[in-house]
Amino acid sequence: QVQLVESGGGSAESGGSLRLTCTASRFTYSTYCLGWFRQAPGNEREGLTTIDSDGTTYYIDAVKGRFTISRSADKNTLYLQMNNLKPEDTAMYYCAAEPLSPYSVLCVPAHTGLRGPYIGLNWGQGTQVTVSS
Repeated sequence: QVQLVESGGGSAESGGSLRLTCTASRFTYSTYCLGWFRQAPGNEREGLTTIDSDGTTYYIDAVKGRFTISRSADKNTLYLQMNNLKPEDTAMYYCAAEPLSPYSVLCVPAHTGLRGPYIGLNWGQGTQVTVSS
């Protein structure tokens, strides 16, 4: 089973930047799609961005132009560069992996707009991001 470990969270001021890292193991990049999610207290988990095995990316409107998803050259590390942070970006951030499938939320994000339910995804433990005004 895929193992995912996030790091890089912390505190930032409004307008600042943070970069999150997700290291994957027991993982074959060509057979999975990857994504970043977040969950604020009292809110449902929200899909933010995805990247497939070909490097094609998808972003929800709330983060488009501010957040950038990317992978390392060996494809085993996932990044989320977050710029122009806002207080409403405060949340626990999770990376996720999902096997390739025509029904995959992460591989075909336009079908659902990255809305749930999120069934069959592998999750990391999360990393906290706090943005102050």
